[in-house]
Amino acid sequence: MTFVRFNPWQSNHKKPFGALLVNSLVHLSIEVVSEFNKEVYLVIHKDFQETQKIKMENGEGHFYTYEYFLNQGKGLYFYHFEIQSFIGDQIINEFFGASEDGGAGVFYSSETLTWDFQITCYEKEETAPDWYRESVFYQIFPDRFYNGNPNEVVNHPKKNSFLYGTKSDLPLYIKDNQGEILRWDFFGGNLKGIQAKIPYLKKLGITALYLNPIFEAASNHRYDTGDFLKIDSVLGTEADFQALIDELHKNDMRLVLDGVFSHVGQRSRYFNVDGSYGEQEGAYQNIHSPYYSWFKFTDYPDKYDSWWGIKDLPTIDKANESYRAFIYGEKDSVISKWTQMGVDGWRLDVADELPDDFIQGIRKTLDYSKEKVLIGEVWEDASNKISYRIRRNYIFGDHLHGVMNYPLRNAIISLLNNELPPEKIAKSLMKLYENYPKEVFMNSFNNIGTHDTERILTVLNQQTKKLNLAFGFLMSFLGSPCIYYGDESGVLGGKDPDNRRFHPWENGQQEIYDLCQKWIHTRKNHLPLIYGDLSLFYNDSLFGILRSYQGEYVALVINPNSNAFLIEESLTFIAEETKISEDLNQRLLNQRILDNDFLFLVNGKSVNI
Repeated sequence: MTFVRFNPWQSNHKKPFGALLVNSLVHLSIEVVSEFNKEVYLVIHKDFQETQKIKMENGEGHFYTYEYFLNQGKGLYFYHFEIQSFIGDQIINEFFGASEDGGAGVFYSSETLTWDFQITCYEKEETAPDWYRESVFYQIFPDRFYNGNPNEVVNHPKKNSFLYGTKSDLPLYIKDNQGEILRWDFFGGNLKGIQAKIPYLKKLGITALYLNPIFEAASNHRYDTGDFLKIDSVLGTEADFQALIDELHKNDMRLVLDGVFSHVGQRSRYFNVDGSYGEQEGAYQNIHSPYYSWFKFTDYPDKYDSWWGIKDLPTIDKANESYRAFIYGEKDSVISKWTQMGVDGWRLDVADELPDDFIQGIRKTLDYSKEKVLIGEVWEDASNKISYRIRRNYIFGDHLHGVMNYPLRNAIISLLNNELPPEKIAKSLMKLYENYPKEVFMNSFNNIGTHDTERILTVLNQQTKKLNLAFGFLMSFLGSPCIYYGDESGVLGGKDPDNRRFHPWENGQQEIYDLCQKWIHTRKNHLPLIYGDLSLFYNDSLFGILRSYQGEYVALVINPNSNAFLIEESLTFIAEETKISEDLNQRLLNQRILDNDFLFLVNGKSVNI
């Protein structure tokens, strides 16, 4: 019988922890106990390159070690171990690789079935500006937030659209038999409305805004861009936008815009299917249009590539040099125009649809100022994402500062709805932490809801106590938290478009607002929650987050269950025990946590939130 132990989250097995810079040395040490003579091999390869099989050295005790030089450039390295036991004249091969959950490895019956451990190798530290690291964001879907005009007059209603009769109406799509939108619906929120609510946002504790698209478009969501260089007239004017930026900056708040560069609207200036921009304007109307080369037609003009087959959203050829210059060229480009007005960063919609060098081009244009930030919409683990059969370079340096952290949202919901045990939740998040460069993980754009998801209160079955835990989890985790407009007021909503209701200014739930506000201010008042290292811990019933920074530590212990829990034994830390974790476990003994409640501790002392 062979006993093997290797856990890349333990420093006696892998050092340093997590992702490493190019040309780093990584020390690997696997413990193998067997009554037979044996040899242990490290089996490792750089992504899509040849495999190396390296005999490991027999070190102290039962440990076999090897220092591997990560000298093949940025990217991913994958490895497992092969153990050869000599039993008489037989050679028995055993394989030890990664478990599905992460952490301690497991045996596999054959090498072809073996899951590899991953080492992320990056070429540059992606340090984001301090304002971003310290921010609490608020995402606004502009049409659904607030109308700042006198008597709520709607700016320039669009032809063949409709306005809701009351702000409490539920959003509804009007579609034809083919599922195409017949009439777009509007509530009339605008830029002046956002500016008018800056005092409200400051009181809540918000320090930065992320706006869904604001450029001219046919729809209410504006992901079908009509003109990248114009503010949508329903939202206001360019002067209104400049006034909003100026007022935000005056109040020490920042602004991130949504960059939708994969596709445009069918009725855009660039495609112009209905001729609304002129009879000779756009690729659909004129093969001599300067925009014609931006699109791929299979049978001109009616058959063309579109985003996910949606004819309303013609896909743009991102390799086209004129399009690239238009979006991120140094002069007179989309990125340059709006960033020079004072925009502080961009969130790239559907980053999977944008080539790596396209993203890199945007980043280069933004890097004229170290105060700008670039975030990507990625729904999965961004370190090993493959899209269109290509491994993406999102987080290896000079591309994205960070990505939207949907895996965190999934983990929070799974914990609070008792869908997965705390151990699995902790391991899933630690695996992500291991795979990302630390700076990139710190730059994560964290959320519990967006315009693409069901409302968090709806997902949590309208349980306010669980929503309180979700706010606490979000504000305690590593990364920049973002509140989706209305979540602080208890807005409900299912899938799109129901998750885009108008903000309930007259009848929001004050209790939920107070809970959200308290957690935001708690985060801002404790530096470990902003800059601290991350540790996770758990038992069968509880989940915990520990953040430590400059000698201070803060811990959140969550009980997501319907019954109270008395802590009678030490909780398990997913990585190594430290003096801080030992102290915390001592202080948690005999503490009682009520159902769907929490403990919040600062340097071991329980604090009321």
